[in-house]
Amino acid sequence: METDITEYQKLIETYAIPWGIKIIAAIAIFVIGRMIAKLIVKAVKKVMAKANIEDTLRGFLGTILHSILTIVIVIAALEQLGVNTTSVLAVFAAAGLAVGLAFKDSLSNFAAGIMLILFKPFTKGDFVEAAGVSGIIEHIRIFNTVMRTGDNREITVPNSHIYSGIITNYSVRDSRRIDLVIGIGYDDNIGKAKTLIENIINKEERVLKDPEPTIMVLELGESSVDIAVRPWVKTGDYWGVRADLLQNIKETFDAEGISIPYPQRDLHMIQSAA
Repeated sequence: METDITEYQKLIETYAIPWGIKIIAAIAIFVIGRMIAKLIVKAVKKVMAKANIEDTLRGFLGTILHSILTIVIVIAALEQLGVNTTSVLAVFAAAGLAVGLAFKDSLSNFAAGIMLILFKPFTKGDFVEAAGVSGIIEHIRIFNTVMRTGDNREITVPNSHIYSGIITNYSVRDSRRIDLVIGIGYDDNIGKAKTLIENIINKEERVLKDPEPTIMVLELGESSVDIAVRPWVKTGDYWGVRADLLQNIKETFDAEGISIPYPQRDLHMIQSAA
């Protein structure tokens, strides 16, 4: 009887107590580690909020950080139990490689989305030209960007297509220059044409005084004397002022007898004997 008790005590001392300590330590590492991970994620989110990082990116990066910390905590707990974590890490690495290869396009869009949100070449409401399309930015998402065209179509563009190409933002500056080229005939008076254009610009209240508008002879073309007209306006007034200037210049030139040449061709018809 005493022998059985002694063997039972040996089993407890040899296996139960050491494993009990290991299990308790592993649980403690996991619980305390989870608490520390939450505090770290919360602190990082606060730092990102102070840096004015987008809510979507903050949440996504917070989730990734929390997942990474959880994996580290689990590995630390397993090590405490004596598990060979090298094989566990190998499994994670292989899984990560497989996922990366399977979703390489999505990862590319994700990386580009982070760059767009961090460096902000445009923001919601800007009118931009990118990836071969132009429109107003509606949403900037992690994997794609939604744009609204002038005729009210919605276009979803992968972020990698946008970030890998040229981005033209028409809204980022407060003012914008209108570039017009007005052609007049070689028989017309250049000085008179420039004066008429100047009067039209001076009457347009939406044209900015600083910088001053530029009116100059640009080129002596094949069939016209080309005059460059370059007034500055607020970005929001660009298209309205441009359309009104073109109309006013045409109507004024017609009234003052100044011609605006256009390409012409002479057609010669030759009749042959039947």
